[in-house]
Amino acid sequence: MDGNGGRELSPKVGCIAVHIHTTSVLSSLLVLMISDMVKLFLDMPQKDPCQKQACEIQKCLQANNYMESKCQAVIQELRKCCARYPKGRSLVCSGFENEEEEKLTLKPTAK
Repeated sequence: MDGNGGRELSPKVGCIAVHIHTTSVLSSLLVLMISDMVKLFLDMPQKDPCQKQACEIQKCLQANNYMESKCQAVIQELRKCCARYPKGRSLVCSGFENEEEEKLTLKPTAK
């Protein structure tokens, strides 16, 4: 007797079991690989979305002897760009973010 009540297991049944096990192991490995790739992508330095506007401000200031009043249009464009992205997404917007935080902390309370 072979321990299976006199019946032999078909080789196909054994192959299916091995195939299912192998497939689940491969699926698990694939999920881990994708997860690692996503983590790497998120950790990669990304181009600042408002860098172009920041460069335009620098050009304008240089062209106008650093007179901020002459560059209000390009400064406003940077503010618009910064408003499109969540806080912390753009390094060049951090100055505006800090400015807003300071306004909130220094704002006198109404009595």
